[in-house]
Amino acid sequence: MDEMPGSLGTSASLSLRLGQALFSSASLFFMSVGVEFYSYSAFCYLVTIMGLVIPWSFTLAIVDAYSLFVECPFHQPGIMMIIAVGDWVLSMLSLAAACSTAGVVDLLLDIDGSYCAPKLCGRYQLSAAMAFLSWFLTAISSFVNLWLLASL
Repeated sequence: MDEMPGSLGTSASLSLRLGQALFSSASLFFMSVGVEFYSYSAFCYLVTIMGLVIPWSFTLAIVDAYSLFVECPFHQPGIMMIIAVGDWVLSMLSLAAACSTAGVVDLLLDIDGSYCAPKLCGRYQLSAAMAFLSWFLTAISSFVNLWLLASL
């Protein structure tokens, strides 16, 4: 079976996982810099989901690096099922978190800035943008691994 770019155990998968971890960490960092993020449930939701995406992506990046090192990709149906479902669930949750955060920030900015200082809202917008980038990479991983699972 030919290697599918982005499937578990390839260099493309390693770069996708490292990108997910990087963008999720950046989103979490920019959200946590503002002391008032816990005032809104959408922001707390984003922090929670990014806190789940970081270890998931980092763990799978380690698995990818090990797989590349020993030159033996993991293509067992049970493992691929767990990874595909985990990617799919985290992809949907991170999309919901990014959308809700972007919506709340947009609402806060439309209320003449009385609820959110421009500097603080800028950080929240940057956090939402990083969450969208993380979601995009997670969605790519999810679709590739789902396709690979279907071909097994």
